[in-house]
Amino acid sequence: MFALQPHRAVINDVSHELINCYIVIRDHVDELISDLTRHGNNAAYYYHIRDLDRTAEFPSLSPILRASRTIYLNKTCYNGLFRVNSRGEFNVPFGRYQNPRILDEPLLRAISRYLRQNAITMTSLDFAEALQNTKAGDFVYLDPPYDPVSATASFTSYSLPQFNRSEQIRLKEVFAHLTSKGVYALLSNSATPFILDLYREYDPVIVAAGRAINSNAAGRGKTNEVLVCNYAFLKS
Repeated sequence: MFALQPHRAVINDVSHELINCYIVIRDHVDELISDLTRHGNNAAYYYHIRDLDRTAEFPSLSPILRASRTIYLNKTCYNGLFRVNSRGEFNVPFGRYQNPRILDEPLLRAISRYLRQNAITMTSLDFAEALQNTKAGDFVYLDPPYDPVSATASFTSYSLPQFNRSEQIRLKEVFAHLTSKGVYALLSNSATPFILDLYREYDPVIVAAGRAINSNAAGRGKTNEVLVCNYAFLKS
């Protein structure tokens, strides 16, 4: 979205913390910038901030404090991962970076300005609910948690509940419904046999995509993904 910068758009994500972060950047960027300056870059402080979601006080934190925590953790955790455990608690270890850029004020102000000057709706809904009001001619990009490429490679724990294969099937049904309504839809996922078979009627295309997250730097290369596009299947 930030590359295309449309004047009107809806963004939706299952992570309430992520959507809260963007809302705070739009509405309270000065207060957010001020709070980001207080964060320290050491393990003891990191784990204190990380483990706030294990405390009774966490639900009462202000949206600004929660957004500040989200950005801080993203900039200082290992490899910039976002991952939660089975209880929905952030569980990525400290990244041990020398000088992480916790506060990027020009970027935050640019994002805030864009979000305020355009009609950007931000929601954290189930994907089917978020897409209910789409109409013919709209464009939708779908970026679900990817189908794991192996039994040990699953990384779908961005948020609870986990996005399993029954959810992938439900998403495919929504994709078909969008097509029947004349909505332009593009979906990305891992190029597993399951996904390729699930979307076989749409002639999925395999592409090589770069990976910036891997505990082994040598593993940060290209991996196969699939792009599913319905443009050729829309009713004229």
